[in-house]
Amino acid sequence: MPSRWTRAQRHQEAARHEWAAPKPIKANRNPDRVRRKDWLRTDRSSFEALDDIELTERVMPRGEREWRQALRSTLAQTGEGMAAAPAAPAQEAMARGVVVEVATGLCRVRLDGRSLLCSLRGGLSAEDTGATNIVAVGDDVLVGEDGAGRGVVEAVLPRRSALARPDVGRAHRQQVVVANVDQLLIVASWREPALWYELLDRYLIAAARSSLAPVICLNKVDLAGAAAECHAALAPYAVLGYRIVLASALSGEGIEELRDLLRGRMTALAGLSGVGKSSLLAAVQPGLTLRTGVVSGRRHEGRHTTTQVTLHALEGGGYVADTPGIREFGLAGLRRGELARYYPEIAAVAHQCRFAGCLHEGRQPGCAVPDAVRSGRVAAVRYQSYRKIAATLGA
Repeated sequence: MPSRWTRAQRHQEAARHEWAAPKPIKANRNPDRVRRKDWLRTDRSSFEALDDIELTERVMPRGEREWRQALRSTLAQTGEGMAAAPAAPAQEAMARGVVVEVATGLCRVRLDGRSLLCSLRGGLSAEDTGATNIVAVGDDVLVGEDGAGRGVVEAVLPRRSALARPDVGRAHRQQVVVANVDQLLIVASWREPALWYELLDRYLIAAARSSLAPVICLNKVDLAGAAAECHAALAPYAVLGYRIVLASALSGEGIEELRDLLRGRMTALAGLSGVGKSSLLAAVQPGLTLRTGVVSGRRHEGRHTTTQVTLHALEGGGYVADTPGIREFGLAGLRRGELARYYPEIAAVAHQCRFAGCLHEGRQPGCAVPDAVRSGRVAAVRYQSYRKIAATLGA
């Protein structure tokens, strides 16, 4: 007589064979009908074609058709297209505003001179933009109000420009820092922290790739021994035609010039933590509630005081986006072989190089670029930053 253990083993083996055996197919059984979901696509062509389809069943939520017609009418009046097609009805009249602050699932919109806290319509998507954030500071949006002091962002209008950086953990996608910017005000400091040429060049490259007008502002010039030292430090950039402003939030030097540059434009402030971006902005327009901090006495680096992007309206017209100070700025999608085109002085002598496909990093004897550095045609600080940035890029 088999033991209890043997009977249990036989039972388990039979159960395994029964589970692995193919299941019989029922006769005369029709396959399940798959419901079409074409209406979920968010491209504009399919979105506009929905009204021309004779539907055999209602696939859109109740009131969706009327909402879309109202949205098209609003877009036609503003002369804009849609960045993404929302997927829920909105019965309220929509108004156009600009996003001044963004948090998870919420944003604050400046609308007719007032501030309105808004949620995002569930159907909004950032897939068409290639970015990871649906809404960014500076975005022009269409908003519907609920009558209780809150609103809903129904649509994000197409961005004219965008300052972006690689998303953390997903470098193939971008995170938009500020949208619809006209110019990039790159703030550096003479000391505490010291002028960092590599980061300055990274911002200049980002501005060129985003078609933004760059302005270099050297703050804390009151710490310099003489103005001639500041001019000499930025001479390589002055020769290239970049706009340069020497300023001091403490002494007031250059503040009026900055005020004129910012008037009537959408400007993003960028720079290392501790260079005094918020202090300069407070000097340009007193009364703004901005956080300022001090530089670390041990490392001589700035401590982060601005933790998120905030858009400030200026009394003379225009907006300024105060961005968090960052120690690194990625150049998403830029290849090593493309870098020289963003250094005009290097590109001017690169065609003299005797090596086809040379990256001008000084490894090939006879490369024309190192020769130009030795002769003074290319500034040594610019070439050093070129090599450092090239080392971080893909082939």
